[in-house]
Amino acid sequence: MLNKTKEVTMAITQEKSFEVDNRTGVNHEGPYANTPARRLTASSIIGDSVENTHGENLGKIDNLMINVNTGTIEYAVLEFGAFLGIGGKLFAIPFSELHLDTERELFILNREKVYLKDCPGFDRAHWPATNDHSYFDDVNTYWGTPHVYP
Repeated sequence: MLNKTKEVTMAITQEKSFEVDNRTGVNHEGPYANTPARRLTASSIIGDSVENTHGENLGKIDNLMINVNTGTIEYAVLEFGAFLGIGGKLFAIPFSELHLDTERELFILNREKVYLKDCPGFDRAHWPATNDHSYFDDVNTYWGTPHVYP
């Protein structure tokens, strides 16, 4: 009976820790508590670093673009080439191109740095209209991903 009570107490404690982890983004249960990661808050993704498979820094995730009809993240907006947040360019990267590295707490983009230099982008003051399909069609063509329409 004592073991059963201990198991229930541990389960309740663990549940409360997960609730705190989800609210704060801080992992209180060790480095592998959320492995495999299935759900992340938008605020825990925004600001994350992105590297390529060679370990080169490609920038940071500036924002996320969500398809409100499907509820899925279609694009991560990557800030590339900025120094202290100045002078960079923004790119809509199909979210399916990014892979989470849970140990290093960053995203991996399996592309060379030069690939981003020719990618359709925009600057912070001139975001593409969210319902103008031409920019996103260009992005999807460049990345070879399916064109997504409502």
